[in-house]
Amino acid sequence: MAEPIQPATVLSTTDLTPNVRQLVLLPQHKLDFSPGQWVSLKLPVGPHPPLTRAYSMAEPASPAGTLTLVFDRVPQGLGSNYLYQLRVGDIVSLSGPYGKFLLPPRSDRALLSIARYTGLVPIHCMLKALKAADDPTPVFLIAVGPAEDELLYHVELLTLAITCSSFHYFPLVAPTEETAVAQVIDVLPPWLRSHHNAQPLLCGTKPFVQPLRQYLMEAGYERKEIRVEVYG
Repeated sequence: MAEPIQPATVLSTTDLTPNVRQLVLLPQHKLDFSPGQWVSLKLPVGPHPPLTRAYSMAEPASPAGTLTLVFDRVPQGLGSNYLYQLRVGDIVSLSGPYGKFLLPPRSDRALLSIARYTGLVPIHCMLKALKAADDPTPVFLIAVGPAEDELLYHVELLTLAITCSSFHYFPLVAPTEETAVAQVIDVLPPWLRSHHNAQPLLCGTKPFVQPLRQYLMEAGYERKEIRVEVYG
């Protein structure tokens, strides 16, 4: 059950890339959430405040109750530019958790995770949860960034791919959703042939997710078995 609106204190701000920032918040009341879920921030900006914006948790639930949110700075974006000026000790209002973009029950199916830019955030949370649980589920991650220096968690994911035999990481760089879709479709066929029963997880903007979901349906997947999270 979702919590009512409550205040949360900013504990830290960290730039992950030139255009992506991480906020660590401490809500007044601890949230019980699952990897893949998001909270709704109520921001005091815009013509009719509060402005509501959704952000996925980037890290699993912590004993201290902190929430780690990650977002990119959108040119002229009221929400992201407001969040960029927050400092340690500032207060934001939030509610949640929400969302059904969750890890499937443990099975013998590999996970085919595909994300563009900050669409990687909820999947990163899932990966951290799998690692913490020593879950041996095979994971193949295609992560697309708009530029080389905007590949989120790149070093962390490379390290995981080297140290964990069940995790496979394929980073791509594409400046637009259209080119991102084309590059993903270029690399998918051989993997789909050898992992025809994988569980797809797609996250990103509609122009990125929708063509890929259609491609997977044409490859033989049922629409309902393709888990998606769309934003923007």
